[in-house]
Amino acid sequence: MKLLDEILSYNENFVENREYEKFQTDKFPQKRLVILSCMDTRLVELLPKAMNVGNGDAKIIKTAGALVSHPFGSIMRSILVAVYELGAGEVCVVGHYDCGMASLKAENTLKKMKERGVSQEKLETLHYSGVNFEKFLHGFDCVEDSVKHSVATIRNHPLMPKDVPVHGLVIDPKTGRLDTMVNGYHV
Repeated sequence: MKLLDEILSYNENFVENREYEKFQTDKFPQKRLVILSCMDTRLVELLPKAMNVGNGDAKIIKTAGALVSHPFGSIMRSILVAVYELGAGEVCVVGHYDCGMASLKAENTLKKMKERGVSQEKLETLHYSGVNFEKFLHGFDCVEDSVKHSVATIRNHPLMPKDVPVHGLVIDPKTGRLDTMVNGYHV
C-alpha cells in the first residue's frame, strides 16, 4: 500500500469513529502563544509535552532550524497573523540541539539535487537569476546563536508590536529539557 492510500484509509476510519471530537477547539490559541520550532521529527510530540502545550493552546509554525530566514517571508507573515488576527500575545522560538541545519552545506545539497535529476543548466539559470545557493541552502554553526538571531529578527521587525515578548529556547531532543537563550520579559 502506498503512503497516501494508507493515510486516506486511516482517515476514513478516524472520521467514521468520530475520533476528531477530542481535538475540537477554536482557531484562537488558548495560551495566546505562537511557537516557531524546527521541523525535526523528534519534536512532533516531545516539544508540546515539554512545554505543557495541548491541542488548541498555541499556534505552532515549523521550519528547518526554527529559522526566520527572511523578514518578509512566510514565517514572519505567519507570526504577524498569529499576533494581529488570532490573539497571540507571546512568541517562542525553539531550536534544538543536534539539529540537521547545523551541518547543512550548500554544496552537499546541490550534489544531491543533481543526483535526483536537477540539471546543471537549471542551477545555472537560478544562479544567474540572483539565487545565492550558499545563502539559501546554508544552515548555521551554533544553535544558540541561531535562536538569538531569529528572536532578534522577530522582536525588531517594524510590524511587530513592542509589547509582545519574544523568547528564545533550545530543547534537548532526547530529554525535552528547555534551555533559555532569550527571556523576552527581560529584554
